[in-house]
Amino acid sequence: MTVQKHCCNTRCMKRPCMRLTSLSPSSSFMILTALAMLFLKADVAAAMKVTSSGPQTLQMAQGEPVTLDCTYTSSQADIGELDIEWSVVSPDTTKKDQMIISYTGGRKYTHGDPDLMKGVDFTATDPSQGDASLSIASLTASHDGTYQCKVKKAPGVDSRKISLIVMVRPSVPKCWVDGVGAVGEAASLRCRSDQGSAPLLYSWRRESGGSIPPDAIQNSLTGELLISNHSVSHSGVYSCDVSNAVGKESCRLNLQAVKPPNRAGVITGTVVGCLLLIMIILIIMWLLIFRCNWNRHEKEFSNDIREDVPAPESRPTSRISSFRSGVAYSQVGQTQNEHPPSTNTSYSTAKYDSRFGYAV
Repeated sequence: MTVQKHCCNTRCMKRPCMRLTSLSPSSSFMILTALAMLFLKADVAAAMKVTSSGPQTLQMAQGEPVTLDCTYTSSQADIGELDIEWSVVSPDTTKKDQMIISYTGGRKYTHGDPDLMKGVDFTATDPSQGDASLSIASLTASHDGTYQCKVKKAPGVDSRKISLIVMVRPSVPKCWVDGVGAVGEAASLRCRSDQGSAPLLYSWRRESGGSIPPDAIQNSLTGELLISNHSVSHSGVYSCDVSNAVGKESCRLNLQAVKPPNRAGVITGTVVGCLLLIMIILIIMWLLIFRCNWNRHEKEFSNDIREDVPAPESRPTSRISSFRSGVAYSQVGQTQNEHPPSTNTSYSTAKYDSRFGYAV
């Protein structure tokens, strides 16, 4: 490299003199090479590019439609065949990604599980016109995952990943009050939703009667609104909102202020009730004792009566038995006294007597 000095003329006396330099052939070649590389790099970078700038993480409600954006641009340098692929990225790096839909050679192809592919399609009728976005008609829990859009047209290639989180909306909550809402006591307002993806956040607000009492304690995770000292001024309509990232529901209740009962009257009634109960027990015990004594006295009186009753008459002997015994006696007497039996003995027919239960 040579440097030539030029003297300043009279017109530029007030300015410093400039030195003109001339480059050697090797230096000029290096500069031109660097400029060419920069130009080629810029051209490749601008060749194929996914231009979508939407959020890369989507939280959507189950049952809703969704569109995963993937728009792209190409240049004249991209001369290869257009190839578009949508796949679900496997959370396990040792496994392959699951391709779900593709576009190549001017035709569309679907892949993967048929249940997963229900309602899944390209948003545009012709994805080769710069829009390779993916549409899902109705989200289910199986659609949760990370999706990758890859657009390739040799020598250019670019891709974009979108995380899709499918959540469940909160169900309509239930509102209730623990206790009766008595004045002077604590009132606990409760709110709970049975369904919904976590985290669920609860928020109470007062619709009528003013704002929520400043001393009330509100728990956004459990859905409780605690009023430590309930009063008539706290009564009114309260509303509870439960929400998550994809939905919101609410319920309402009417909080009333119930005056507490007269404690003196309650105590007096309790005492009187206890006394009446004791009296009833004593009366029942006295009746049982009286009954036992009465039964014992009745038994003793019946025994005394039986001792005073004369002995029952002996049963009369029947004529047949008297006859038989008389015959036997006469036979014995005949043997001993040797008197012959009387030939004029008369017999009568035995009759049944109902009073004694046998024949007489």
